[in-house]
Amino acid sequence: MKTESGAFFRVRLTPGLRDGMEILISLVCIGLFVYTAREKLLDHERFLAGLSRVGFIGKWALPLSFLVPAAELLTALLLLFAKSNRLGLLCFIGVMGLFSVYILVALIWLEKLPCHCGGIIESLSWREHLLFNLGFIALAGLALKLKRKP
Repeated sequence: MKTESGAFFRVRLTPGLRDGMEILISLVCIGLFVYTAREKLLDHERFLAGLSRVGFIGKWALPLSFLVPAAELLTALLLLFAKSNRLGLLCFIGVMGLFSVYILVALIWLEKLPCHCGGIIESLSWREHLLFNLGFIALAGLALKLKRKP
């Protein structure tokens, strides 16, 4: 049944629950980026080699091998503090969006798909990886939406 605002259903969250959900989503996003950045830095040679094998970014592999984990750690840092959390969520969506575009390009144009994300995430297929990214983008989007509610 539609409500007066035209929405099919409306969920009212208490301010405490809304804040708790925002914090939980931010912590999950922080955990993901700290984990993947750590994996990329601990096994930097393998990450660099993986980037080097991708034709359309291979010539930028060395700077990207440092910029990607740096962007992940900076985004995690922004997510950590209340004053910068909104910016952190926007950065998280941006970085995950770029990763998703990279995956789409790889799925369309590359025959051999190297994954160099690090850790357990490497066990995902590329399609699963894309869905994983889109799920995290949706979570961060939900956190942004929760922030706008009075």
